[in-house]
Amino acid sequence: MTAPATTSIPALSVLDLVPVREDSSLGEAYEAAADLAKAAEDAGYARYWVSEHHAMEGVAGAAAAVVIAHVGHATSTIRVGSGGIMLPNHSPFLIAEQFGTLDALFPGRIDLGLGRAPGADQRFQRALRKNLHAAAEQFPQDVVELRALLTGDIDLPVTATPGMGANVEMWMLGSSLFGAQLAAKLGLPYAFASHFAPDHLDAALAIYRRDFQPSAALSQPHVMAAMTVLCAETDEEAYYHASSQQQAFVRLRSGSPGKLPPPVRNYADSLPAPAQAMLAHLSQASAIGSPQTVRTAIEAFVKRTGANEIICAGSTYDPAIRARSLGRVMDILGADIPGD
Repeated sequence: MTAPATTSIPALSVLDLVPVREDSSLGEAYEAAADLAKAAEDAGYARYWVSEHHAMEGVAGAAAAVVIAHVGHATSTIRVGSGGIMLPNHSPFLIAEQFGTLDALFPGRIDLGLGRAPGADQRFQRALRKNLHAAAEQFPQDVVELRALLTGDIDLPVTATPGMGANVEMWMLGSSLFGAQLAAKLGLPYAFASHFAPDHLDAALAIYRRDFQPSAALSQPHVMAAMTVLCAETDEEAYYHASSQQQAFVRLRSGSPGKLPPPVRNYADSLPAPAQAMLAHLSQASAIGSPQTVRTAIEAFVKRTGANEIICAGSTYDPAIRARSLGRVMDILGADIPGD
């Protein structure tokens, strides 16, 4: 295991929930996603990822592979992929076909991040007609099978076409220690969802680095950590726009999710103490504020984690605000990113 030893800024990427705003449509959400991916590409970000969520009217990424194809057509160089595909919801064979197709459409640009959580509740399990608990227990074997369907490293009775031989970069996602252990065992790059689940971040990264076993795909550990990032001209303006996601998160945790609401000034100050504490807890993996505030927060987080990449989450009610935020962040950090 190697301890974090650098404060140099790693590569920057983008995580997009593809939010559906109040008083807007799914079509507008997909249009905004394509625009955001293009803005990220123009600014020099390494990757643009979408995540699979189901039965949530405020998140439009349920059919993640379809959204990735939409974004791929809107861009030309940025890597596009999943952060992530919840594999217990699917058969490895169908995911191999989907991402093999994506690789054929966008050669050398496709990432396949895999998660174990179902991304929805028991109603979704019934709708899917699957026992998701049993499927989650099968997750490690399914990851191995999926990799074999793409690489042929294990003989299987059926060949995925498209799929076999696809140049897809597989990632393991996690918000606990389990994903870190599996990523280390399989020699996969590892992305931690610290933007919404920071509790096990340090322990997970330590386990991953300590136990990492080199693979054909990766010779040494590679860590991506997620942060909520929103940069505006001032701290006050940034927190104003960040309040849309704060509202959405509080509503989700209180059991009343919905579409992404407009921002509210001084929103956090209006909350009861438990909700304020929850948001404060998440702030350890956030960088919200003016350019200097954001730079300081990201530098401190990189020093803490030693991450090879930072993936920037954070929805805004006005999509243009987030696009401008991505540009500002790259303006203040881009010169410090190796190879940028």
